[in-house]
Amino acid sequence: MFAYTCKYAPLSILEAFDEVPIKINHIAYTFDKADVLMHPNICTYCKSLLENLIDCNSDQLILMNCCDSMRRLYDVLKSKSSIKYLYMMDLPHKNNCCSRVLLKESFMKFINNYEKFSGKKFNIEKFKLSIKNHIVSNSSYKNNFNNNRIAILGGRCDDSLVNMIENCTGSSVLNLTCTGENFILDKSPDFSNMNELILWYAEAILSQTPCMRMSDISYRKKLILSNNISGIIYNTVKFCDYYSFEYASIKKKINIPILKIETDYTNQSRGQLKTRIEAFIERLKDKRKIRYKTLSNLEDNYYVAGIDSGSTSTNIVILDKDKNIISYSIVSTGAKSIYGAEAALDTALEKADLSKDNLKYIVSTGYGRVNIPFANENVTEITCHGIAAHHLNPSIRTVMDIGGQDSKVIKLDEKGNIKDFAMNDKCAAGTGRFLDMMARTLQISIDEMSREGLHWEEELKITNMCTVFAESEVVSLIAENKEKCDIIHGLNDSIASKMLSLLNRVGKEDAYMMTGGVAKNLGVVKALEKKLKNKIFICEEPQICGSLGAALIALKKYEEAFSI
Repeated sequence: MFAYTCKYAPLSILEAFDEVPIKINHIAYTFDKADVLMHPNICTYCKSLLENLIDCNSDQLILMNCCDSMRRLYDVLKSKSSIKYLYMMDLPHKNNCCSRVLLKESFMKFINNYEKFSGKKFNIEKFKLSIKNHIVSNSSYKNNFNNNRIAILGGRCDDSLVNMIENCTGSSVLNLTCTGENFILDKSPDFSNMNELILWYAEAILSQTPCMRMSDISYRKKLILSNNISGIIYNTVKFCDYYSFEYASIKKKINIPILKIETDYTNQSRGQLKTRIEAFIERLKDKRKIRYKTLSNLEDNYYVAGIDSGSTSTNIVILDKDKNIISYSIVSTGAKSIYGAEAALDTALEKADLSKDNLKYIVSTGYGRVNIPFANENVTEITCHGIAAHHLNPSIRTVMDIGGQDSKVIKLDEKGNIKDFAMNDKCAAGTGRFLDMMARTLQISIDEMSREGLHWEEELKITNMCTVFAESEVVSLIAENKEKCDIIHGLNDSIASKMLSLLNRVGKEDAYMMTGGVAKNLGVVKALEKKLKNKIFICEEPQICGSLGAALIALKKYEEAFSI
């Protein structure tokens, strides 16, 4: 076995030595060893490699000299690991005549080095056979594009992330990252001279889709524009600086829906990533949805329900066939999402004087959406909030949702379709949980906090949005005998600033609407209106917007079953 990490690794040369190349692309559960042996700001992909390789049984590893992080990984492994054969190969950053000669020399140097180490001889016939196995025809390559409408671009992504994206799309995706390619797009060579053959192989390796470390990356853009791609999921790896520039360029210049995600080669935040990816796929499907004309065989009256299983509360809305809200309930989610959903459903049914059998279709949304066994299907809260906002006020173009543990901004078109969205779901800063913590510190209720924040006099700044550090700032202000209403206003202003930053990521467009429990906080709403210089539409009960959107989807799904 010969471990490798990069698509530019010479796999056919390894196979010519009767070695089996194995790609190392695993996530790490912690960075305990990497944080000791490497700088904190080293790319998390290289950190995950260190975690997986430092104590592993891999005897042989080849690395490509493509970036500083990879060079630091080589230094640490050479010093600390038990790998018997560790080799770093020089990789040119251009694809021209001189670069091909340089890479050919790197290949020849490696062949000589490995022959001395292993005692094996390079087998040119096995090399040729391996090249044939790695060659992909032009027709097969184009066919792959035609069969894959969603592409993954950007930095490396681990196998579990690719599997998650494929599960969300329901089909295979086109992985155009460094972990998705290991083929040669050319005809098999017919050279008997080894120098000519290795030079040809160097050109074939450099002719792959260029990564962002290459000097000429124009082919990457051509690849997107010349193929049938309906959506792009753009992955960036934490502390890898190469790819965010390309994302900004694609988003600005190419008219293809694109979702940016950031991963760190751990399994943290997979739930939040899944929400973003599913919302993006729902957005693409919405553009291809079928319009039905007439209904048949429907009962005179029927009811549907939407369940929003959130981090702090579970909300349910029951609608009749005319989209009237028959009842709704808001209960605490509690220790298990299923318990909160059952309690909310029982309360809503009791208010409506209905039984569970009266509900023809149930759609769940929110973080706990996949764990509601009595729901017919689940939809992301981004889609649900967008649908509810358009239903309540068709003029709305920007929806701001601040929930218990996350906040999001959703842009709508004139038909209520989602144009774009952005989420802050990596920490509870500026969310309902943040306000709960601050209210406890100030020893007041959330309702009091909402009112008190309107009667401020001194402009205080809360500079840190981290819940822990912001609490320390509040404690310091209390020690300075600052007025409670002034401190609350400072908190409200900092939440508004954070939401404004999220708004700027998707672009501000009026009219504005605010949903979620924090929309009930008048101080936050007023602070945000001041920064927007615009009024914000708040519906009668903003906390049920997610469940209302889910119920509207449920009604549509039920009616579609009877459409002709």
